[in-house]
Amino acid sequence: MSLPRRLLALPVPLLLAGGLLAGCASQAAAAPSGSPSSTGASTEVEIDAAWLDDGRIIGLVTTGSSTCVPAADEATLQADGSLAVTLVEPDADTACTRDLVPRVTLVEAPESVDPADDLVITVTGDGYSGSTDLDGVDGLAGGGMTEYLPSAGWTDTDGLFVLLTWGSSSCAPVIADVTASGPAEVTVSFETPPADQVCTMDMGPRATVAVVDGLEEDSDVSLVLAGSPEFDNVRIPIYGEN
Repeated sequence: MSLPRRLLALPVPLLLAGGLLAGCASQAAAAPSGSPSSTGASTEVEIDAAWLDDGRIIGLVTTGSSTCVPAADEATLQADGSLAVTLVEPDADTACTRDLVPRVTLVEAPESVDPADDLVITVTGDGYSGSTDLDGVDGLAGGGMTEYLPSAGWTDTDGLFVLLTWGSSSCAPVIADVTASGPAEVTVSFETPPADQVCTMDMGPRATVAVVDGLEEDSDVSLVLAGSPEFDNVRIPIYGEN
């Protein structure tokens, strides 16, 4: 039984090592990277990708407004073995912040995709396209029902990884700091949420982009989640190689 796509279509809050990557929602909307060009021609955009959730989910990283994250409308395995993903931008009248940051769109990997194999991903949207190579990772299960556990995976960009957590979609954990706490260990410290914080009772995915410098090892890196009641020194692997 696969993860319901309605969960994967939720916009997810994006955080970078320096903190919350968001601006005032009252700012005038700016066209993020990946928006259709004024000429109507297709624009090539940079795409990054990471394995998440034991190979069940792929996190696609694009650049644009942190409050206007595109959703994955369709992901289809092609005859040549590549994965074609169609992204849909928010409605044209959506107010978007003027920031330009990496943000994540979550894509459910088709059951026939083996996360141990390298995967070419082609992405198209309204007036743009891009592609990336996602290296396979041995040992990931792939397929089946999610266990709603935190997970993380490296992208092709040096030091850049995607972190996936599960919980209330309105109360995503906020990163306070990201450090290399060992030769092959990264510690992500979260801010302590306000005591009077009111959260929705849903269980949704929250995708986060983070950057770390100073690691001595490229593979078999552990991630420690700390500093929040939700994550008290939880240790997980970062899939793949830095």
